[in-house]
Amino acid sequence: MGKITRVLSRDGSAMVVATNTTDIVSKAHDIHGLSKTMTATLGRALTAASIMGSMLKSDNQSLTLKFSGDGPAGVVCCVSDYHGNVRGYADNPEAELPPNAKGKLDVGGAVGKGPMYVLRDLGMEQPYVGVAQIVSGEIAEDITNYYASSEQTPTVCGLGVLVNRDFTCRAAGGFMVQLLPFADEETVKRIEENIGKLDPVSKMIDDGLSELEIIGRVFDGIEFDVLDTSETEYKCNCNRDRYERALFSLGKKELQKLYNEGESVETCCNFCGNKYVFELSEISELIKKAK
Repeated sequence: MGKITRVLSRDGSAMVVATNTTDIVSKAHDIHGLSKTMTATLGRALTAASIMGSMLKSDNQSLTLKFSGDGPAGVVCCVSDYHGNVRGYADNPEAELPPNAKGKLDVGGAVGKGPMYVLRDLGMEQPYVGVAQIVSGEIAEDITNYYASSEQTPTVCGLGVLVNRDFTCRAAGGFMVQLLPFADEETVKRIEENIGKLDPVSKMIDDGLSELEIIGRVFDGIEFDVLDTSETEYKCNCNRDRYERALFSLGKKELQKLYNEGESVETCCNFCGNKYVFELSEISELIKKAK
């Protein structure tokens, strides 16, 4: 289990959300068999999606964060709910790159350049879709740019994943600061100074700081109130019925083709790896029900 905490400065100038996603990233590593670089890449994306999902307005809403870059990672896709629970996958979970020029894991090189998408399912007929160009592939910078260019919301995002030598996750988490309309200039200046002094997020978490203590460093010298704290986890909502409905939606003609191949149909969830097998007798029943 991880935790996610949201706070608001007492003067109403800014909101901060911070989270520890070490357990979430560890589970993603175990599910997908991630390389060292991809543990950092998917881990940062999962952390960002968890934070962004926690900013939704109600329990029936969800958020999808998708990077469609031209790097070896392929598509990186994460889905979060209102509580910050999250799941995700990358097209090429075993992609690996040498360290970048700074000697760090080359997340930017793994993601590459291209569009990133933020889809909010707000329970209406069509989801809200926001699009921005990937500016660095480092995830945090891209999230900051997305909010500035697509939603005109001044935002600072910090993300970090510390990876062990065996590619497992040692520490992971992040924070997001958003300025609210008519923010006090002195408060904004203080936040900027505080952020400039921060250690990397992964180091703060590895040093044992809680998400509230990280927020305390971002808001050092600024009074704030805690809005809420939630437990979060890597959580997939797939089930057999959902895949059966997906098969049924293929229509009678395609189902008949599958039946004629004479073999059971195996489906696999991209997010959690669960497999659902449909025998020929079940395909036959779907054909009978199909128009």
